[in-house]
Amino acid sequence: MTDETWMETELAQLRAQGLERQLQVMPDAGGVLMLDGRRVLNFSSNDYLGLARAPAVLEAAAAALRCWGAGATASRLVVGTLPCHAELETRLAQFKGYAAALVFGSGYLANVGAVSALVGRHDRVLADKLAHASLLDGATLSRAAIHRFQHNDVDHLLRLLRQKPASARDLIITESVFSMDGDLAPLRDIARVAQEQGAMLLVDEAHATGVWGPGGTGLIGELRLQQAVSVAMGTLSKALGAYGGFIAGSETLKRWLVNRARPFIFSTGLPPPCVGAVLGALDVLKKNPGMGADLLRRADAFRQRLQASGFNTGSSVSQIVPVIIGDNQKMLAFARRLRDHGILAAAIRPPTVPAGTARLRLSVTLEHTCEDLNRAAEILTNTAREECLL
Repeated sequence: MTDETWMETELAQLRAQGLERQLQVMPDAGGVLMLDGRRVLNFSSNDYLGLARAPAVLEAAAAALRCWGAGATASRLVVGTLPCHAELETRLAQFKGYAAALVFGSGYLANVGAVSALVGRHDRVLADKLAHASLLDGATLSRAAIHRFQHNDVDHLLRLLRQKPASARDLIITESVFSMDGDLAPLRDIARVAQEQGAMLLVDEAHATGVWGPGGTGLIGELRLQQAVSVAMGTLSKALGAYGGFIAGSETLKRWLVNRARPFIFSTGLPPPCVGAVLGALDVLKKNPGMGADLLRRADAFRQRLQASGFNTGSSVSQIVPVIIGDNQKMLAFARRLRDHGILAAAIRPPTVPAGTARLRLSVTLEHTCEDLNRAAEILTNTAREECLL
């Protein structure tokens, strides 16, 4: 057998630092769970609008399953593009306000595929310091030079842009709503300097799609920046409640990605039930365009209660509310105590977040009532005081 002692040694080191990750089998995935016979509020889900189990979404998924089967059976470039894929891409383009859209197997694959297809070894990627790992992995695979600008620091970005070699293409990558901090990118300013300096701009709207903007079109849509943001990425697995990812942009961009984005070329098409579910979710959003605004109001009230208790919620202004503890072990102990009290919260540690900023990442969803959120704030406050964290 292969010697795996090196793995055990490194895993032991991670365990000692409070950094070893383990899988947990959960009985359900909704905003409210029955866990060990108790009602538990789940703040670890990204199903922001509660659409993953919405009847209209489930029926649309079932209809697609009956019509086209369980799988696409081949890559999109062979025979894996079905009528439902074409319909979804048309709907997503219209939804986001772009000429075209291309669906990938996941949000991760969409980012990796787009970034690695748009730049190469003679080009540059300018990435926000807190940009998602999938964006950075795409940059690494592209072999472009990677430059990181300080989080949301447009002046630093501009200084880097002005250092551009004459023959290089520049690609700026950022999130619109940051996944671990819940704050917003200064998109207007970033788009302005991108246009001034002739750089491409890719914006990851994973946590904005479905929540921000008119009818959930995203922060790009809210700010009407479609002409300035040349590449818009979104997921189908968060507010839209299913699975997959997509890139929206021009028809030329879509054709380029079809020919150059390796995660698209070498992957089987998204399963029809997932496609049907997203089409159903888009229908629900069209009929209920205020869902995202309702969620943001609830999250704002919840965040204000936590701040009033003395919690550090960083710069969050979204449905993602971090409770920053700092120390890994203290944060893990806090998460365990909260679970005992009926609160399930994601414990986020390095390398997902910078060292010294371990936190609970609380995702507010429409499945959490105002009463649930008030109760959660009270439990968080009382438990933190018991743990001497406040």
